Amino acid sequence: MEQRLQRLHEFVSQAIGTQDYGFAPASSDASFRRYFRVSFDGRTEIVMDAPPEHENCERFIKVAEFLAATGLNVPLIKAADLEQGFLLISDLGTAQYLDLLDSKNADRLYGNALQSLLLLQKAEPAIEFPEYDEALLTRELGIFSEWYLQRHLGRALNRKETAQLQQVYDCLVQNALEQPRVIVHRDYHSRNLLDTGTTRPGILDFQDAVIGPITYDLVSLLKDCYIAWPEDRVERWACDYKSRCVADKVMAEVSTQEFLRWFHLMGVQRHLKAAGIFARLKHRDAKPGYLADIPRTLSYVARVARQYPELEVLIEYCEQPSSAVAP
Repeated sequence: MEQRLQRLHEFVSQAIGTQDYGFAPASSDASFRRYFRVSFDGRTEIVMDAPPEHENCERFIKVAEFLAATGLNVPLIKAADLEQGFLLISDLGTAQYLDLLDSKNADRLYGNALQSLLLLQKAEPAIEFPEYDEALLTRELGIFSEWYLQRHLGRALNRKETAQLQQVYDCLVQNALEQPRVIVHRDYHSRNLLDTGTTRPGILDFQDAVIGPITYDLVSLLKDCYIAWPEDRVERWACDYKSRCVADKVMAEVSTQEFLRWFHLMGVQRHLKAAGIFARLKHRDAKPGYLADIPRTLSYVARVARQYPELEVLIEYCEQPSSAVAP
């Protein structure tokens, strides 16, 4: 048994007060974190292994406690060893949205998720959150150029192409910065939401929350990298949510056209970043499984680029043949 895993077992034994427990992988993660389900005394908890040189458990705890106080259904912290990067947290179950969603239950499941999102966006920050600012937005877009275009496709951009892409990036960043600012989960999608059998979905992977654009989490949810819905249904959900935000004074009234532009362009920023991250996971972290999600992710970008002339240069970058994949 690897040394770190042995120390993790020692932490679990001490935290739950017994060495008699079941232990199995609970989920995969695109980060350095690992999760295991611990079963004992007829119940289960989750143990998180987050190497402190890569992950910030203290931040996870602070955000979890804030979100719980806000009324969101997030794991409760049962025990912690911050020095080693071990946490024991409550188990919210295994009913992942991605495994459950279909055309019949989507309105119900998304309705619950959007209600929780509204609660998050209405909340007044009681802890400090980083700003989703120009520098961070720009840096994220650079992941697409570096890891998807250059590393994954092996495409060297000439000066003209670089300038054209930068113009698009500037447009996307400006779109994000002009929106009302709220607390942003930053990864609010079907792999991080659990159906708990109530109207309060379990919410995971929230430790990187920031203050940023109001449409970011909305587009993460409705234009999910892992599952897609008809565009008219997506826009209906988005516009209904906009009306709720206005009614609850989360944002001032804007036209439907302006809000959908915010929403669609915000999605382009996120999806370009995601495609770059998926490529990086393969080439840097030896996690190739996310490559299968790139076509869906970039199909969102291509669709929006056809609707907004200022983005049309992106179309060719989103329609690369599958054979153009670097080893």
